[in-house]
Amino acid sequence: MIITIDDNSGFCFGVTTAIQTAERELQKGQLFCLGDIVHNGQEVERLDKLGLETIDYDDLRTLRNVRVLLRAHGEPPSTYHIAKRNNIEIIDASCPVVLHLQKHIRETYQTLHGKNTGAQIVIFGKKGHAEVIGLEGQTNNTAIVIESINDLDKLNYTCPIYLFSQTTKSVEEFEEIVAEIKKRRSEIETRDSELGSQEIVFEYHNTICRNVANRVKRLQDFARSNDVVIFVGGKKSSNAKVLFNNCLEVNSCTLFVSNIDDITSEILKQCHRAERVGICGATSTPKWLMEEVRRYIVESI
Repeated sequence: MIITIDDNSGFCFGVTTAIQTAERELQKGQLFCLGDIVHNGQEVERLDKLGLETIDYDDLRTLRNVRVLLRAHGEPPSTYHIAKRNNIEIIDASCPVVLHLQKHIRETYQTLHGKNTGAQIVIFGKKGHAEVIGLEGQTNNTAIVIESINDLDKLNYTCPIYLFSQTTKSVEEFEEIVAEIKKRRSEIETRDSELGSQEIVFEYHNTICRNVANRVKRLQDFARSNDVVIFVGGKKSSNAKVLFNNCLEVNSCTLFVSNIDDITSEILKQCHRAERVGICGATSTPKWLMEEVRRYIVESI
């Protein structure tokens, strides 16, 4: 049996930078982090042992004169306002890709605001996700969040639509949503053409991170090359769910674990029967955790 770890799996640039920033700033003294620094419980626990204290928004409102790290997901304007009011030093580790997306949405909102056109800024993403909260904040929380194609009834197709995406969503799902919106708009335009109505604006921006989008093909190639795939990811990670399903599409024997505690006797049996076992993970999965899973499998078979 050959067990390999996917070279392309592991932290993306944004997460790597945030964790390196946390490790560096911890050497200077007490440091808080607003929310889990990454959606991986084992990495959060590791940094907690180094002194990184995770807080929530309620904690942020009561803290004064401290240092707070903003993770890669980005934050809404309200977070910066609270920090300024409470004399909190912000250590901003927001991913540059997310910051660029926030700027794009903010500028679109500012251009449209007050024009009374009924224009809708739409975000394809997971409601309540840290990144999406930051994106909604750029529109004074007026953006419409859709989690799937099933949410498209929320939109008014007689008014302009400006569509963006959370950076870690599926490209295929985004394209399906774009196609369905075009279809619904076309039906309305055909119906209203006799009235001489003007064309309804529909702008869409594929703002999915290229690091994530390009990873899919490489990950699926890796999944195809193995008999059994052990996908390591955090249960809270949106990206882990997307990439796990990408693996599952091409290899039905893809198994999801968060850590070695999730490796059951049945999983070990499947590995034992296989010639090639592949271990991979999400952009929020640390390499050391994938290596730990590999060691556990080797020692248990």
